[in-house]
Amino acid sequence: MDPWLYYALAVALVLASGVCWLTNLFSLPGNWALVGLAALFVYLVPATTDRGVSWTTVAVLAALAVLGEILELAAGAAGAAKQGASRRAVVLSLVGAMAGSIGGAIVGVPIPIVGSLIAALVGGAAGAFAGAYLGETWKQRPHAAGMAVGKAAFIGRLWGAVGKFAVGAAMLGVLSVDALFV
Repeated sequence: MDPWLYYALAVALVLASGVCWLTNLFSLPGNWALVGLAALFVYLVPATTDRGVSWTTVAVLAALAVLGEILELAAGAAGAAKQGASRRAVVLSLVGAMAGSIGGAIVGVPIPIVGSLIAALVGGAAGAFAGAYLGETWKQRPHAAGMAVGKAAFIGRLWGAVGKFAVGAAMLGVLSVDALFV
């Protein structure tokens, strides 16, 4: 393959992967989309001796994506479970986090470029709080218990999102180096 064509495709891959990475802020599976793009690239643009993304890189990216999911779920569930959350509260906090992320991104914050991303992150945490609180009050637990579980879900969601986002950044770095420099 012509080197110019390869590098044009590799830059397009890295840019599209960056967009996938940013979708993590909206509680979407951005890291998995990044793995899918890398696998498609490996399939369509076979590696040569001097350049190209390998299936080993795709496997490393998949392992990192699993780690990101574990971090996100563990942080959110651990915080809520520590406060004695019901299963209903945990499920509703996950649904609330997704809805809050999307709603936050739509509403946004008046900060150029990063405003919608910040709003999606905070909206997701607020949605996790609301879902957990609703789940606890639905089970007729006292207001104080609902608030404690909601607060734990809020904090856990923030830390989980930060962890998953950091893992996604590492994935993007691994893919970028393999596609452009190795």
